[in-house]
Amino acid sequence: MSEVVSALGHASFEGFAKVSEIGPLGMITLRAKPDVAGLAAAVQAAVGVALPSQREIEIAGDRAAGWMGPDEYLLVMPYDQANAALEALNTALKGQHYLAVVVSDARAVFRIEGGKADQVLAKLSPVDFATLAPKELRRSRAAQVAAAYWKDGNGFTMVCFRSVASYAMGLLTHSAMPGSELA
Repeated sequence: MSEVVSALGHASFEGFAKVSEIGPLGMITLRAKPDVAGLAAAVQAAVGVALPSQREIEIAGDRAAGWMGPDEYLLVMPYDQANAALEALNTALKGQHYLAVVVSDARAVFRIEGGKADQVLAKLSPVDFATLAPKELRRSRAAQVAAAYWKDGNGFTMVCFRSVASYAMGLLTHSAMPGSELA
């Protein structure tokens, strides 16, 4: 059996903010309309958090559920627990109309931390990161890369496709270069 590795081998950069690649994480894309019977209980069973409201993420330790769209949720958990979480969803939603797929190996995850972490992302995305609420999840882009962001602690988490992880790390590293802070 092959060893699970992160997209960039836990690459990191210390500039005016710290940028770190933090994968691999377990992730499931769940497609279901919000009125599907048992949806909230299924998410609770799979990752132990409440079903998120529009544009929000519910986080409990190393598990989360984020609202990605009117009928789409991103569930996050430790990598080795993704298949068990998927099984819990399938059991809880049996007979309902939904789609759940493990996407852990298709995503890269970054942490941007420090007092000026919002500035790193502000250069790349049309989001006002300085006013992003603690439970708010935003889907946007980082330059030409589709990305999702949320604030957590003294920084932000960014998820993008693994196929563009190197490009995303280059963007984040360049944006966090000392001396390039926003005035």
